[in-house]
Amino acid sequence: MLENFPFYLGLLIVILLLIMLANKIKVAYPILLVLAGLVISFIPGVPLIKIDPELIFFIFLPPLLYEAAWTVSWKEMWRWRRIITSFAFVVVFLSALSVALVANYFIPGFSMALGFVLGGIVSPPDAVSAGAILKFVKVPKTLSSILEGESLLNDASSLIIFRFAMIAVATEQFIFSKAATTFSWMIIGGVSIGLFIGWLFMKAHKYLPTDANSDIVLSLLTPYIIYLAAEEVYCSGVLAVVSGGLLLSNNRHRFLNSKPAFAV
Repeated sequence: MLENFPFYLGLLIVILLLIMLANKIKVAYPILLVLAGLVISFIPGVPLIKIDPELIFFIFLPPLLYEAAWTVSWKEMWRWRRIITSFAFVVVFLSALSVALVANYFIPGFSMALGFVLGGIVSPPDAVSAGAILKFVKVPKTLSSILEGESLLNDASSLIIFRFAMIAVATEQFIFSKAATTFSWMIIGGVSIGLFIGWLFMKAHKYLPTDANSDIVLSLLTPYIIYLAAEEVYCSGVLAVVSGGLLLSNNRHRFLNSKPAFAV
């Protein structure tokens, strides 16, 4: 770990320079990061980095989704909620189903359950990339709001599909009634937990004697606590983080700019 520390620092510097370059040439920074990652992987002698996949989800996913939720307009999401939810759930499911059917037909020994595993992985677009790309593309505000809102929610639907498909692969059976109950709990429970913990942090920001540094720390902790709490009770951590982020974003002017006065 320590012997590769200079390499990690170098990667951070490269990432910062690429983001600056992307802003300068007006290109979405995820595109440059992907291309640079491909180039670096072919350099001889580059250290092999191994990270637990579970850590990837927990370390990177909550803050990325939380930041994306803060940049999306809640009013626009609510206005186009029907289109957004249909794209985020129905379209993602149909995409996963299409991948499963094609893989099952063309790849020998590839079952439908394995096809849904693959479909759950490849069906949703990335929320952060969508937001970054839309900054440099002139599209109508309606289309932008729909794409950004849909990209926030489709990760949850794809992860749910992936989880059910993995269970079907491991047990070689699929019980529809149990799956429907679990699916409902993951969605309703995830949204409820996200809103509740988001409300708690909103009150903490507003009524505790915090300063700018404390608010930053609380903001950094919020997505991780929401995600972990939801996953501990087998809900959708993605929906929880998005729900909590939207709640705090929509009410940020109420609690970040209205601190109570405390006597010294």
